Amino acid sequence: MGAFSLGGAHPIDSQVISRMTSELIHRGPDDQGFYTSNGIALGFRRLALNDLERGNQPHFSEDRTLVSVCNGEIYNHRRLRESLTAAGHRFRTECDTEVLVHLYREHGTGLTAHLDGQFAFALHDVSAGRLLLARDHAGIVPLFYTVVDGLLLFASEIKAILRHPAVSPRVDLRGLDQILSLPGLVSPRTMFEGIKALRPGERLVADSSGVTTQRYWDLDYPTADALEPVDDGALDAELTRAAGHMTTLLDDAVRDRLVADVPVGLYLSGGLDSSLIAALAVDSRPGHAWPSYSAVFPDHDFDESPHQRLVAATLGTRHHEVPVRHGDLAARLTAMVRHAETPVRESYNVCSMMLSRAVRADGTVAVLTGEGADELFGGYPGYRYDAAGLGDGRLSGLDAELEREIRHRMWGVDLGYETDHLVAQEFRRDLYSDDLAGSFDEFTVTSQRLVDAERLRGRHLLHQRSYLDFHLRLADHLLGDHGDRMALANSVELRFPFLGRRVVDHATSLHPALMVAGGAEKAVLRRVAEGRVPGEVLARPKFGFRGQTSSHLLGGGADWFEELLSPSLVRKQGYFDPDTVAALVRHQRDQGAQVHAHLDTDYLMVIATFALFVEEFGLPCLG
Repeated sequence: MGAFSLGGAHPIDSQVISRMTSELIHRGPDDQGFYTSNGIALGFRRLALNDLERGNQPHFSEDRTLVSVCNGEIYNHRRLRESLTAAGHRFRTECDTEVLVHLYREHGTGLTAHLDGQFAFALHDVSAGRLLLARDHAGIVPLFYTVVDGLLLFASEIKAILRHPAVSPRVDLRGLDQILSLPGLVSPRTMFEGIKALRPGERLVADSSGVTTQRYWDLDYPTADALEPVDDGALDAELTRAAGHMTTLLDDAVRDRLVADVPVGLYLSGGLDSSLIAALAVDSRPGHAWPSYSAVFPDHDFDESPHQRLVAATLGTRHHEVPVRHGDLAARLTAMVRHAETPVRESYNVCSMMLSRAVRADGTVAVLTGEGADELFGGYPGYRYDAAGLGDGRLSGLDAELEREIRHRMWGVDLGYETDHLVAQEFRRDLYSDDLAGSFDEFTVTSQRLVDAERLRGRHLLHQRSYLDFHLRLADHLLGDHGDRMALANSVELRFPFLGRRVVDHATSLHPALMVAGGAEKAVLRRVAEGRVPGEVLARPKFGFRGQTSSHLLGGGADWFEELLSPSLVRKQGYFDPDTVAALVRHQRDQGAQVHAHLDTDYLMVIATFALFVEEFGLPCLG
């Protein structure tokens, strides 16, 4: 994290920078480092994974005119190091992130084209008076920024930015409406007005002329008219060919992500994706007993422990089960919201935080997991519905036309995503307090352009859905509040082989007919997994990771949860209508209406966690 003066070389209070850095100690408990000069201050907290003795940051170029700090990993650093050494560069450490200053010397801001990793970095070019910020292509590692009083402030978590005395936190209503409408926030939006998230595959350049941002990478699917038809008789051969190439790429991605000078482990959910990654890890190092970890739910019907145990036994991992029980949500929900820095629609972030706590207690520091497969290879039911021509929604007549207009405003094409937004926005208008309902049209998600429409227009329907899932579900939600935040709350780094740069780029070249070939989700990955993953797991349909819903809590008499929804608290905070919230509570508690963890929006979970969010961050109450 750090601060950069946009108005010339003005001194920056080093004590403020130290306080900001201390907010990130959970992300880096092993060491800290600082760099200060006229108009620039960088702070760093280290989670030591490579070159434990010498790898602390900042890193400098040989002449010390370039300085960088980086949160994350550069997985192709050894290959980069070889070419840079041949070009005359000299390295001080074996740390992967040291390549950044040397790459910048060779390629300037274009260095991002050469990186395969998960990272958020800041690099200061002293001679040019320039600061470069960049976030990895998939958005695995977060990076937030704001401009206040002539200073660019930036950090891996917003709570560090909030420690600066010039920053006054306020709720971003557009962010709140995103949470109520989509799987989670979508960069550059955050829950804090005026504080932005750098988008996946984006870099920021700041100098005396101001701040500019540029997308250096994005998913790039071929246009539909460029796709050659795949004959049904040739489909199986194409599937085998694609699986063979993907196996090679995944093998390399897994091997790269197993490299560390600390213990590395595996998450096992009981599904295809994590099981395949674990199988490839075991194959890469025969005889090594990898530690594996699973969340289990002994009090619930959605427990997946039999499949998790089967995979662990088949692969020979040293398996650990982390039980999640009824009382755990009450004990940990506030801490979860503080780490996530957002309200949430599902409680399963608590399960993820408990899982990472057990990982760290076992001495493991990095964990491989399977996120990214569903979004890139056709893993959600929507892909099968689209392939079968069943994805047009339930509206007709004028309502259908208005829904199409909303979709074109949001992402530029007529594709149904998550819900019928016409109906949902009218419900949300009633859900907000009277004051906010009056200005609803100014902040509703249906007026926001959320993605680059040019990357969607003219593409195949399944590729369009993949693009939306990648940006609206994966980057800031599954990798962000659910992934990075819940793992690093306990100083654990998650690693994602399915999001390796070469894996992602090749996935975009696969014909959409291969995504759900034969009506099977993720057909290419299922072919890769044959003979590696137990047949019982291979045959399972998609089963999403989930936790308790508001229906579970209200039906179970969770007084603490109902208090977060009480008319007095809702009225005091002033963002939602207390009568509408009370009606929702009665509907679920007294009439037995159940929220489905995957098919419904759990509005009461959002409202309850928003109440905690307002209290935890001292945000203004409107009541």
